[in-house]
Amino acid sequence: MKFALTSFPRLYTLPSRPSGGSPPAIDAHKQTQFLLGDELALFERAMNLQLRIVSHNSKARTAEAAALFSQWSRAFSHLADACTLLCAGSYVSCPPLLRTALDCIAVQRSLIGDGFAEYEEWFEGAVSQAKEQQALAFELGRYRAGSVLAQDARLGAVYRLLTDLAMPHFGSTALHAGPESGLQRLTIAFADSAFHLGWAQLAAGWLLLLAGAQTETILGSGAFLLSDELTLEAQGLERECTALLARGGRCRVEEIDGRFLFHNFRRTASGQPKRVML
Repeated sequence: MKFALTSFPRLYTLPSRPSGGSPPAIDAHKQTQFLLGDELALFERAMNLQLRIVSHNSKARTAEAAALFSQWSRAFSHLADACTLLCAGSYVSCPPLLRTALDCIAVQRSLIGDGFAEYEEWFEGAVSQAKEQQALAFELGRYRAGSVLAQDARLGAVYRLLTDLAMPHFGSTALHAGPESGLQRLTIAFADSAFHLGWAQLAAGWLLLLAGAQTETILGSGAFLLSDELTLEAQGLERECTALLARGGRCRVEEIDGRFLFHNFRRTASGQPKRVML
């Protein structure tokens, strides 16, 4: 079995205004561009930095490169798709994609940690012929790396939150579908795509965190050639993202005894910030 990287995007661009979209989705795109312009600009730079690293290592032919490129490709696509959904006000669809992206990053870190032994064993017989079915057979190679996330306090907390938000739990479903609910009434907005500043800031923050974690994983893998320029750029982006996400007034989540406290949760910039416990 040999490996070759046959194609990759040369450039990542932010989602354009949705053509033919609903008025709420179009307004969500407009509001997101205006209120989260700094976050989106940093995310675009982070994604293009990843593509530059891919380009510099596109001729890599090792099994290690195959392992990282394949998982990295999935993570990159999930992040790009989540950004598109964020800009269209589809916040409920972001957590499943982001959780899967984080799973792909965790797998990469786990493989790097164990020297790629399990992947190399799978790689030897990765594709075969299922003669009875006359089909090309891909060995599934089940692999989970949740323990890796437990070693990173920041990513572990985000993974636990994204898991709860992605699952059909009653509380997380109500928070997604009825963020304006109060003590007297549960108000459900069906398939809501109206702009919500709190959800938008959270999703944008997760995008920046995961894009940075993916780049950090590749930088520390030892499997690719990296110039000093790319390394310094990655470090600079990390500092900018950290500073931006530390700004006061942003919606953020604090984990407390297995539950999650949302700070500055509000629909509009002029709305009254509130705290929500999930």
